[in-house]
Amino acid sequence: MSEDIENSEAGSDADWGAALAEQAASEAAASPDQSAAASQEDYVKADFQNLEDESQGGNLADANLDMILDIPVTVAVEIGRSKVTINNLLKLNQGSVVELDRLAGEPMDVNVNGTLIAHGEVVVVNEKFGIRLTDIISPAERVKKLK
Repeated sequence: MSEDIENSEAGSDADWGAALAEQAASEAAASPDQSAAASQEDYVKADFQNLEDESQGGNLADANLDMILDIPVTVAVEIGRSKVTINNLLKLNQGSVVELDRLAGEPMDVNVNGTLIAHGEVVVVNEKFGIRLTDIISPAERVKKLK
């Protein structure tokens, strides 16, 4: 049974080889001028319309940026962290002091959606707290921290 399959595959390969050799011989017999003329007649250049929207007056990158400008993000300023036990957490009351891992005057972290993007210092503007950015984290550094 397996010999029959092998013989039929070998015969099929031989048929394909003969057909390819015959095709190559017929192409070689045709003159180069005739084959070039035939190829020009067989193919017609397709005409496509320009897909850019000229009404916006900007390029495609500006249009893509405009799509994301209205997406809300969460900006959080972190002044420090502390690890406490649950027992100590339950003992906290009004007036308790929690020691943080940062020194006074040290810059605070500015996070956008949980990703550190800058460091800054606290300022008061019109009786409200704000933050003055002192150092922006480069995109390359942000990618390194993800790894």
